[in-house]
Amino acid sequence: MARIITISNQKGGVGKTTTAVNLAACVAAAERRVLLVDMDPQGNASSGLGINKSEVERSIYDVLCNDVPLAEVIVPTDLPWLSVAPANSDLVGAEIELTSAMAREHRLDDALKTVSSAFDYIFIDCPPSLGLLTLNSLTAADSVLIPLQAEYFALEGLGELTRTVQLIQRRLNPALQWEGILLTMVDNRNRLSQQVENDVRAHFGTKVFDTTIPRNVRLGEAPSFGKPIILYDVRAKGSLAYLGLARELLERHHAAVRPGRAIRSA
Repeated sequence: MARIITISNQKGGVGKTTTAVNLAACVAAAERRVLLVDMDPQGNASSGLGINKSEVERSIYDVLCNDVPLAEVIVPTDLPWLSVAPANSDLVGAEIELTSAMAREHRLDDALKTVSSAFDYIFIDCPPSLGLLTLNSLTAADSVLIPLQAEYFALEGLGELTRTVQLIQRRLNPALQWEGILLTMVDNRNRLSQQVENDVRAHFGTKVFDTTIPRNVRLGEAPSFGKPIILYDVRAKGSLAYLGLARELLERHHAAVRPGRAIRSA
């Protein structure tokens, strides 16, 4: 069964979608079967992988609100091991439509169970809010990964997100774990950035990934070409950082090559 990791932070502009796209791509580059689920109505994770949102016939909205099987929504990407369940602006209405739905917080969880055996990892990109879409994502997940910009203002919302995770653990998903906190937009030349990193590591300890993501122009350019950074510029600092993060994630999970994978590649 796949390990399901929700990438969440209710504060926008912290590198959440950038992390979802590029971490998923880098794990797929390690020949793990990966699905990226786009739960953000902006659909940036979808377009960042070359999916034209205006041409999507069925999206994650149809899965949540129209009971369309998730398998019918999933589409391939330019990376052989990476697939995506795309989103578009239709998803804006899901928050309202799900309000009166039965088991509304479990819609995504139920859908993922139908495809989980086909993947090694499922990453979920959440909207920058703590509404029903994010609640669905956290209820379905094994763990939550929090991108955190290395600035003091970014720390303010961390307490609220922490309380939300604890609430989910108590009421909806007792098995939800912390995957870790990822420091993004790090500038080692900036004393403030260094101080924030030191404070976060001192407070959260091993919950913080060793890998950090630097400020990098190429990371910002890649989405406009519909490509993850490893396909746009594999030598860029941002590319090396996300490859390092994928390696750290896999090592944390003791994700060595499994016998089943060896058989398939034989």
